[in-house]
Parts: sequence; structure tokens; C-alpha cells
Amino acid sequence: MTQHNRPSAPTQFADTANFAARDENVRCLSYGVLRKLAGLPQDLFADYWRDVLGTLCARLPGISYYVQHHFSQDHSANLWPLPDGVRRMDVVLDGAAEIGFADIDGLNRYAEASPVLFGDVFHLFEHIVAYSLPRGSLTLVDREPDDIPNGPDRLHRLHLHLNGGSGEGFRPWLSEWASHLASAPAVRKLRLHLPEPYDNARPSPPSPHGDHRVSDERKDIGVIEIGFATALTAREFCESETYRATIADQRKYLRSFGAFLVTGVYTYVRDGVITTAGLRGSRTAELIERMGAVNQTRDEVTRRFVQAPHR
Repeated sequence: MTQHNRPSAPTQFADTANFAARDENVRCLSYGVLRKLAGLPQDLFADYWRDVLGTLCARLPGISYYVQHHFSQDHSANLWPLPDGVRRMDVVLDGAAEIGFADIDGLNRYAEASPVLFGDVFHLFEHIVAYSLPRGSLTLVDREPDDIPNGPDRLHRLHLHLNGGSGEGFRPWLSEWASHLASAPAVRKLRLHLPEPYDNARPSPPSPHGDHRVSDERKDIGVIEIGFATALTAREFCESETYRATIADQRKYLRSFGAFLVTGVYTYVRDGVITTAGLRGSRTAELIERMGAVNQTRDEVTRRFVQAPHR
């Protein structure tokens, strides 16, 4: 992989353009959720996950797409309205990671190399579970021109974990609901994950460390990543008729619901190309961007951070 140095789309099109098609190359995906070790300081956990584990994972073979979403533990109230009759999902999570592949061969090459990551499960994670999406996920709308975000989230972005009790109509309804939400002008990004049901008898990742089991309400879920310009915009949307018209169906199809606020999004690999964050570390990449140090992104510099293969 070489460093990702492709310019983002022009910012003047941010309010009208839809960049959703750029995710179509990610044909199979792992959506992992995690909780840090009890007693591990939040800042130490977040920094290590970003700058140590993140750069190691970015260098493993087969990866076409790798993004970390860090969740807030200080803000969980009033993130999304909970319809009457729908329970709050009983889970605490510190983040989610998407690892995508262009094809099954890429996935297999990554799986063969992935045990090198298991030592960091011991250092970081009390609970880690990877849901499989062999046909990938669906990006319905993406109005953010930056395709390799790295830093505090510019959006008010939530990951909505949705359990339908394995009801027959849940998944078709969830796809329709996601399309309805994505059609609203207030929604700047919406990505739908419909993973295969999780099997506790086949833990993933197959690490000897950490808890890889899920409760019954988390075995068969859908996940919506939804972003708004601000928290105020999100609240106005949830009070709109566009949203309120769907509440009756939510009560019909949903059993439990979890909402997680994203504090930061960090991109390490995009379209099979390693980013500055993946090559140098997320915080270093932030410094390079803030300084405007374009020289640090040029080949004569970046190649010094890539070891030539042994012959």
C-alpha cells in the first residue's frame, strides 16, 4: 500500500453532492464493537487504540478500508427518542471499528495475519465482538466531502443499534426506515449495516483474550450510522413529521435500542491505500494537517516510513 494523498471533493459542493458511491468498493466488511478494560484510563485507551493498534492494523494484508469510531462515555442522555414499548439496550461500548475488503481473498489474507493483533486485545479490551457483513454495508447518503476524516467528529453522529427480536419483517422494515431517514435534507450521512446474526459458539475475533459473547438482544441486530450538522439539527429532525410518522412502525418492529454518540472518526486505510494516519499515527496526521506540512505527505518523506521487503 502507498500513502493516501488524493484530494477531497471541493467543499463548495458539500451541501448538494452525495458521495455515497465511493463506498461501493468495500464488498465485504467486519463491524466490530468494543469496550475498554475496566480501570484503564479513557485517554490512555483512546490514544493507544488510535496510534498503536491503529497503525499496526492498517499494515496488515488484504485490508481495503479501516475506520475507527470512538464513542462518548460522558454523553448518553437524550441522544435519540425511545418510543414507548421499546427497551434501552443493556450494553456499554467505547467504540466501533469497520474493517473492509474488496473481496473474499482480501478477507482471508487479513484473517491469516490478524493473530498479531491479539496481544492488544489483552492490553485494551474487556469486550470485543466483530459482526460479519459478507456482502458489505450500504451508504445511502454521504454529503461530507472529506473521505478520510481523522480527528474530532465534525458531525453530530450516532451509531444506532437496533434489535427486532429476530422478527420476520424486521430487516425489510429497517432497510425501508433507513431509506426514509436518508431522504431527509437534515441527514448528512447515513450508513446501514445489516450483519449476519452473531453466533456465540463461534466467537469473533478468535482471540484468546477478552469477552466475545453477546446477549440475546445483541445477536441479531441492525446498525444505522446517522450524522447531522449539529445536535440541534438532530433534535429538530426527531421532532419533525418526517420522523414522527415512523414511530408507530418503530413500536411494531423494534424490541430494544441503543444510541452511541461518536466523538472522533479516524481513517487508516481507504480504497486499499494507507492514509497518513495509518502510516504515521492519527495524532501525527492531525499535526501535519494543522501545520499544512504538505512536504510530509510527499513520496520522498513517506517512503522512509515503509520498510522495504526482505529478499
